[in-house]
Amino acid sequence: MKHQSPDLQSSGKPFIRSPVTLVAAVLLCNLAGILGSFVTITGEGSWYATIQKPPFNPPGFLFAPVWTLLFILMGISLYLVWMEGASRKEVRIALVAFGVQLVLNVLWSFLFFGLQSPFLGFIEILILWMSIAITIFLFYRVQRTAAFLLIPYLAWVSFATLLTYTVWILNG
Repeated sequence: MKHQSPDLQSSGKPFIRSPVTLVAAVLLCNLAGILGSFVTITGEGSWYATIQKPPFNPPGFLFAPVWTLLFILMGISLYLVWMEGASRKEVRIALVAFGVQLVLNVLWSFLFFGLQSPFLGFIEILILWMSIAITIFLFYRVQRTAAFLLIPYLAWVSFATLLTYTVWILNG
């Protein structure tokens, strides 16, 4: 029989068993965001400012707080799965999947903004979306709350996929 903590309430474990691990998980996710931000230049005179964008393109000031919140939720999610015991095979597989999607998250910024390629960004974000969905599935099998915390991330990346596609079409 598999050991599974379906959610925080029924696991019988306190939420913060290791504050250092929680902080490390949140910092790791935010560091990924910081890495991507090195090439994400959107201000006046930037490549991004000169390309056509759809009418539903959010205002620039919205991206930083949204991504910060998403990276915090991702970090908490990572922490919850990590606390289930990295010695367990299903936990290790879920953690690897999380790592893959985190790398893909950063890669998108380098392809879209760094290489100024909406096409490559679109191809990559499709792979990122699938990777996030797989991560949610694997997290759900280990710790349900961790999976649920990734749903806003998947929703935002779904929107970003539409936005990336539209930018590619408008500028292709």
